[in-house]
Amino acid sequence: MSRKIIRGFDPKALTDLRRSRGLSPGELGRVAGVSENAIRYWESSSSSPQIDKLVAVLRVLEAPVSAVVAIDRSDALLSDLRILAGLTQPELAAAAGIPTSTLAALERGHRPLSESSAGALAVVLGVSGDDVRAAYERTRTQPPRTTRF
Repeated sequence: MSRKIIRGFDPKALTDLRRSRGLSPGELGRVAGVSENAIRYWESSSSSPQIDKLVAVLRVLEAPVSAVVAIDRSDALLSDLRILAGLTQPELAAAAGIPTSTLAALERGHRPLSESSAGALAVVLGVSGDDVRAAYERTRTQPPRTTRF
């Protein structure tokens, strides 16, 4: 199960957002149910947040995921669409009615994307089927051993 944000997380945007709300890392962490150290590590780029933890923090800050994760939709991979929706693999898979293992394989480009899966994912992600298919195609056609950060 992939829960790490790999691409597009902007630590400075999170810091600026937190400060604009007048919260310390400790206060934000306490209210969001995340450790103060986690907030500090994210803001210093020492680690990357898990999407479920980041969503909890952003709820407190009253901000969408896109406020701190900058990914151009025209370059988005399938996993990026999930991250921008603020969902873990198990959450998206359950909502789309597909096994988590299938979603994980799709996000790696290791399994063909069926029309029914594309449609179900599009509905849950709030994007078009064409967006899902294009993101999947970008995922599938990456060169071997490519990591896109």
